[in-house]
Amino acid sequence: MSFPRFVFWLLTAGLCLSATFEGQTSLHPTASNPPAASPTAPTPSVDNDFVAKQFGSTCVLADQPPVVGDFNGDGVDDIVIPAHCKNPMMNQAENEYLVIDPYYSFYGYGNPKITTQFGAEDLAHRNLVLLVIHGAGEQAWRAPNPMAKFMIVNTPMDKVYVKKLMVRKKPHVAIYVEETGGSGMDSALFWDGKKYRYQPMGANLE
Repeated sequence: MSFPRFVFWLLTAGLCLSATFEGQTSLHPTASNPPAASPTAPTPSVDNDFVAKQFGSTCVLADQPPVVGDFNGDGVDDIVIPAHCKNPMMNQAENEYLVIDPYYSFYGYGNPKITTQFGAEDLAHRNLVLLVIHGAGEQAWRAPNPMAKFMIVNTPMDKVYVKKLMVRKKPHVAIYVEETGGSGMDSALFWDGKKYRYQPMGANLE
């Protein structure tokens, strides 16, 4: 075989092998060429649409950011969302949440059917509530069907944050509140295993 014909034969064989390997790669993805991942469902965000879906269209976000923590101690993240809600009792059955008033319960009378009629005089705090979602499963508070939902009414607040609170010598992840009125007083809302309780800082937690 002459040298030019030998070179032509090598080039032809190389092209055939290359085409074969390309066909195998496109038909059988390898670790270096994995199949495209399937799209995932969008994660719900905390906006007015999310709030309306969970608590009804009469609720809109307040100008304070939500806070996240495991408030009921089950190892799953929960969320507290400051919001303004008109007529808190109206969507309670349809949106499957419970209206509660730990603040007035601490002072002796916390029937929300009555105390939701009380209103702050200033517009910034009128209809101001805390929306609490107890998370469920891997999606936690984002789950379409969370473990429980609460609308906490009448707690005077300027700022909300999360901090541990000692109750009967046991730490609880609590919702801390800087109260309105310029008193500089702080209070806490914590889950006692059955319900949320209000507690001014410095008071007896036994």
